[in-house]
Amino acid sequence: MSKEKTPEKKFETDSGIEINPLYRNSSAHNEELPGEFPFTRGVHPTMYRDKLWTMRQYAGFSTAEESNKRYHYLLSQGTSGLSVAFDLPTQIGYDSDHAMSEGEVGKVGVAIDSLEDMEILFKGIPLDKISTSMTINATAFILLALYIALAKKQGADVKKLSGTVQNDILKEYAARGTYIYPPKPSMRLITDIFDYCSREVPAWNTISVSGYHIREAGSDAVQELAFTLANGKAYLKAAIDKGLDINVFAKRISFFFNAHNNLFEEVAKFRAARRMWAQITKEMGAIDERAMMCRFHTQTGGSTLTAQQPMNNITRVTLQALSAVLGGTQSLHTNGFDEALSLPTEQAAGIALKTQQIIAHESGVSETVDPLGGSYFIEALTDEVEKKAWDYIHRIDAMGGSVAAIEQGYMQEEIARSSYKYQRKIESGEKIIVGLNKFLADEKPPENIFRVDESIRTHQSEKLKSLRSRRDNAKVNSILAALETKAKGEENLMPIVIEAVENYATLGEIADALRNVFGEFKG
Repeated sequence: MSKEKTPEKKFETDSGIEINPLYRNSSAHNEELPGEFPFTRGVHPTMYRDKLWTMRQYAGFSTAEESNKRYHYLLSQGTSGLSVAFDLPTQIGYDSDHAMSEGEVGKVGVAIDSLEDMEILFKGIPLDKISTSMTINATAFILLALYIALAKKQGADVKKLSGTVQNDILKEYAARGTYIYPPKPSMRLITDIFDYCSREVPAWNTISVSGYHIREAGSDAVQELAFTLANGKAYLKAAIDKGLDINVFAKRISFFFNAHNNLFEEVAKFRAARRMWAQITKEMGAIDERAMMCRFHTQTGGSTLTAQQPMNNITRVTLQALSAVLGGTQSLHTNGFDEALSLPTEQAAGIALKTQQIIAHESGVSETVDPLGGSYFIEALTDEVEKKAWDYIHRIDAMGGSVAAIEQGYMQEEIARSSYKYQRKIESGEKIIVGLNKFLADEKPPENIFRVDESIRTHQSEKLKSLRSRRDNAKVNSILAALETKAKGEENLMPIVIEAVENYATLGEIADALRNVFGEFKG
């Protein structure tokens, strides 16, 4: 009697791409070289052999004074760029003493109300000597104005300032929710930054199109890639419609991707991103190859971290960081092992930075370009990820682009569907998360958890009261009135916003002046 053959187990990536038991050479991209169109193998010919990626640590909490101490610690430990986290009131345009700010001041980032706070935040840190990334969107124009104003006060050459302002409002509507104004005026503020910086701060990256938050909201890797590049296309179109040269401003567009646990799919995603963006920019009129390069920052996946057995997160972060390096990232942030519980402690932030340094200096992966290139599996997976991402982009294009797709709820629904599917797999045990749904262990709750002092709001409110009593309020009010008038026209708003912050108008006052003109978006 013949025995029935057991069906072969099916394997697939987190995006649902089926994995074959064996791969053979079938890629049409084997002759591509790094540093050359379409940049699948990297944006520089020698990649990390000449210069390692920028090792950033995302930090910011409580007051500017406390965050400044953490920045000096990270710089002393060898971090090569700062990445600033802002609290929710700062992100959505409220001063710390506003009623809407209660309970949130200094909690998920640093509270910045005025130029005085920026002066304290970067005390002892020359802005023309470091690269700074600022994760801020709806109020990006104000924070960039504050940064420029501070650089001028330091005597720095503004044209040499380097760094990135996230400035990606479309993913806020689709995935994250920290928007203020409706899409049209928000896009105007973004293109005002493009225009101003192309002339006045040419080394600054004027937008970091973020897939990170799309992934954190529950998308899979393919959706993260597709929706991010679709949003990038929308920003290209908005800038071209404003009369900007794609060969100039596209050089200052960067991307911000997530790195999750599925090592090979993440590497394929990063490689596909470069190839796809090169094609998108070329089709939209770019002829300068530097304008076709997809340069990106990566952060390890916050949503992958577990509160259970938190030390396991060190291993997760290591794998995720390795995928970013193997995929050719330009800068990298590694999460602290305790971030499922609280803001990272100094110890956790230090281990996270050392993780990058060990990968860079001890693993050998930085010594050759695109070390997984030519792997039958990686090449086939890169092609498959690209194919599925193009399918999404073509669907979005048919709807009229990202703004229309967001307005119709398409991206939001796709992300929600993916998130639900993934969570069901965890709950059923089909997807194993070590320490969460398998290999459990009795453990004591962690004792060393970082807590933000609840008195922060009082401290910030007192600083605001003092500031308003010392500044020239008549001049501030005159500038804010002029800002409202200019906002009703088509003039670039960056110069007057810089003038406002230089005269110590607060972030909330500037945001409110534009609320009076643009209104608020009700999602």
